[in-house]
Amino acid sequence: MIELIIIDVDGTLTDGKIYYSNSGEEFKAFNIKDGLMIKSWNILGKKSAIITGRTSKIVEKRAKELDISIIKQGIKNKKEELDKILEELNLTYANVAIIGDDMNDYNILKQVKYSFSPFDANSLIQDIVKYRLHHKGGEGCVAEMINILIKKEKLEDKFLKLWM
Repeated sequence: MIELIIIDVDGTLTDGKIYYSNSGEEFKAFNIKDGLMIKSWNILGKKSAIITGRTSKIVEKRAKELDISIIKQGIKNKKEELDKILEELNLTYANVAIIGDDMNDYNILKQVKYSFSPFDANSLIQDIVKYRLHHKGGEGCVAEMINILIKKEKLEDKFLKLWM
């Protein structure tokens, strides 16, 4: 049973673009559909985590809005970080689904049964994931992943009750 989703940020939750103002302030855009589905996943009693190679206050703010309980930024070795998280939560790779788009996600995507990539992910990542999604990064691919997991995990009735 999938208990935890691991989400990359740049190229997955966002379109992979980073905007800077003249004063050096960083901007990112997040898809509201992804946010709704992440929050719903958490309300279903599941967990979500962000593991990202970059560090940004914007990511921290968005994660808190969505009740993402685990936020790991500036991570160079995502597998080592994932192993620590699994140990803390007493979970195994069999309990995890991961979405990533580029080579720094390679070593964790290969570990799990349910691996996902946005439509516009690096082709080498697309080759190893179980699900190449129809949506691009920042355009609802995380929502698409969670929809698939809800069906695979037979959570449709419980999910729909959230909206009745």
